[in-house]
Amino acid sequence: MNRPVLTTSRIQLEPMTGQHLPRLVELDTDAEVLRYIIGRARTVQEAQDHWAPVCDDLGADAVGLGWWVGWTTADDAFLGWWALSPDRPVPDRPTRAEAGWRIGRRHWRQGYATEGARALLAHGFGTVGLGEVRAETMAVNEASRRVMTKLGMRHVRTEHRSWDEPLPGADQGEVVYSITSERWPTTAAPEPSEGPTP
Repeated sequence: MNRPVLTTSRIQLEPMTGQHLPRLVELDTDAEVLRYIIGRARTVQEAQDHWAPVCDDLGADAVGLGWWVGWTTADDAFLGWWALSPDRPVPDRPTRAEAGWRIGRRHWRQGYATEGARALLAHGFGTVGLGEVRAETMAVNEASRRVMTKLGMRHVRTEHRSWDEPLPGADQGEVVYSITSERWPTTAAPEPSEGPTP
């Protein structure tokens, strides 16, 4: 099994590769997009150094997990990225993964983050056979928390971590959300259609 192309009514998600690096760099040079990640924009070099190894990482590909980039099906506009990352080293049959996403600012508040993440959860639970998917963010990141709630995830704990350079709001902690395969059908999430792997 490799990471498939996943489609929804508005999004096509394709496995992340090196050809997507310029788009990922562009995304990370927007300070507002990284407000709850590092608190500032990355420089072009920082973004390239961060994303080049991710684009080349095929460690989870054999189990159908990893990173995807998303485009609108209507006009082929770049949206951002989504991830479903298993534990490392990657087990032959992973039972859990961490979900993540990052959307360009011009596409915020249009439901794209939830729609893409829902497609990945359907793939993770329905095709890969995961038992649990978790996600985390800063407690003050209300937008990401709303997405997690819309996905049917539940808040399981708040962690207070130590940071060398804490971001504003770090004192409120990091929240961890989770959803299990048993609870997933209750979210009534549509199954994505799978296209050929490029």
